[in-house]
Amino acid sequence: MSTPARLADAIAIAEAARPVALAHFRTHLGVEFKSDESPVTIADRGVEAEVRRMIADRFPDHGIFGEEHGIEGEDSDDLWIVDPIDGTRSFITGHPLFGFLLAKLHRGRAELAVVSIPPTGEVFSAEAGQGAFLDGSAIHASGRTDAEGAAVYVNEGEKIWRAHPDVFARLMAFGKTRRLSCDCYPYGLLAMGHVDVVVDYDLQPYDYHPVALLVAEAGGVITDWEGSPLGMGYGVPVVAAATPELHAKALAVIRGQ
Repeated sequence: MSTPARLADAIAIAEAARPVALAHFRTHLGVEFKSDESPVTIADRGVEAEVRRMIADRFPDHGIFGEEHGIEGEDSDDLWIVDPIDGTRSFITGHPLFGFLLAKLHRGRAELAVVSIPPTGEVFSAEAGQGAFLDGSAIHASGRTDAEGAAVYVNEGEKIWRAHPDVFARLMAFGKTRRLSCDCYPYGLLAMGHVDVVVDYDLQPYDYHPVALLVAEAGGVITDWEGSPLGMGYGVPVVAAATPELHAKALAVIRGQ
């Protein structure tokens, strides 16, 4: 029987993964492309291998689901979800806001989450019912309810534009400030209160579960584009906002209402 996972365990795992990623950052890496055209590098695989080793050592009866090496122990009540480098396209182009994502689920519900930004050293973390933190200090979403003054970040804008040009056009007129963005960092900005809405597209469980707990514990709201809770679906469109009121307004824009 393994000991119960704690937030400190998750943070320690993320910290151990950081130098593995940074050892390869801004070096000349070979890049492969998977069947869905997403890139993968030796850094992705190396980080995930190290994280899997640490989880298996600490929690041998827990399952692990990683982007690069799939799922082991899927029948376990306790499942760790790992995205070793969230933003491989950012990583291979030298952009310093790629992340490392880790979440611990118990019977499908996230209990712990860490969103680490290796180049900056920032570590966002959250524990169900205990709040959200940046480097150990509590953080909170902005509390904004009006759309007129909202700062809106649109992740995966190219994908949204190609698949839903009407939605993309409406998003480009939503809020006060708009930024095209990518990867996990905008969710940290939302949890800190700097960004009010994040719209995202085509996410996998290892993309959304860590940021979802962070947003929720910071006081925000995050769902799919239908307003439904996030489960274990693939290719999920996501919308997060600082408050239920602003989240409802963002959903209405997405739906064209």
